[in-house]
Amino acid sequence: MHPRPEAITNELVDKYKFKLKGTGELEFLLGCDYYRDKDGVLCAAPKKYVTKMIETYVRIFGKKPKEYRSPFEPDDHPELDLSPELPPEKIKVYQSLIGQCQWVIQLGRFDIAVHVMTLSSFRAIPREGHLDRLMKIYGYLSRMDGATIRIRTGIPDLSGLRVTDHDWDNSPYRGATEELPKDLPPVRGKPIRLITYADANLMHDHLTGKAVTACLHFVNQTPIDWFCKKQNTVESATYGAEGTAARTAIEQMRANKLTFMYLGVPVIGPSVLFGDNQSVVDSSTIPHSKLSKRHLMLSYHYVREAMASKAYVYAFINGKYNPADILSKHWAYCDTWPTVKPILFHEGDTINIELAEDRDKKMGRKKDSNGR
Repeated sequence: MHPRPEAITNELVDKYKFKLKGTGELEFLLGCDYYRDKDGVLCAAPKKYVTKMIETYVRIFGKKPKEYRSPFEPDDHPELDLSPELPPEKIKVYQSLIGQCQWVIQLGRFDIAVHVMTLSSFRAIPREGHLDRLMKIYGYLSRMDGATIRIRTGIPDLSGLRVTDHDWDNSPYRGATEELPKDLPPVRGKPIRLITYADANLMHDHLTGKAVTACLHFVNQTPIDWFCKKQNTVESATYGAEGTAARTAIEQMRANKLTFMYLGVPVIGPSVLFGDNQSVVDSSTIPHSKLSKRHLMLSYHYVREAMASKAYVYAFINGKYNPADILSKHWAYCDTWPTVKPILFHEGDTINIELAEDRDKKMGRKKDSNGR
């Protein structure tokens, strides 16, 4: 990144006579607004694109969507819907609405990712019930249109993280190290730390029995990548589903880490993975633990080797506070709002959230349509 980009654009215009547009500060790109809040924090908010989605909804259905505080009912299973199949003209409408939802997820609305992923399975032959659920997602976006990715660059305080440093010398992973490319550019700029939250939802799909893997990746205090997908194989227990999710998370963490290193960004400390299954965390981090299920062996060894290299840390987090739950389950507003709000809907220092809510309760304040 050039320290004075205007020098480049001025030379292109003055010397080479290029006609350039939009050479000032970034304000809008591909449906996403960019601005700085009152504290000077850079924000990315797809509010204009959500507005466009609602306009499309009104054009198709002739009215605004009914507003909701959550995209689905908790534990809803669209795969069990037996309502009539949609006619061809409505199938095209369904597919168009799904496409819009998929793009707004890319722009930062990962709070609807698991719901859209589920409904995308029925794009070929959707049913009336599937379209009703899709309309409800639009109602949720209409009400909760203030979601914003705030680029918080402060390095998270992990001083309270308690992780036992095990000795792997008497294990098959003795001498394990993370192999890094030899052609990395010199580091420059401010350091970052990579943190990931992973989760799995066993038997998410009642027809196939497949679970869902969910990963939410942070750079410092900013969510930068999210993943939500059905697993390729059917797992018969939570341990297997969570172990598979841990392997996927480590793979993605390695890819993200290499991307930043090739950009010359200094990555400090071990990358941290949080999971909410204590058994999986223990078996992945304790050298003498054993695994009796052979079909999970490769995921098991993959994660354990990463832990033995000391380049990654795997720590337990209570499922109640795991933000990856947003990407793995059809959630209820009352259960998920305390987790969603700090990431997508709170402006300012997130440390002050609980203090502000306690003050508002005492003063009897009502929340606005975004729950704020």
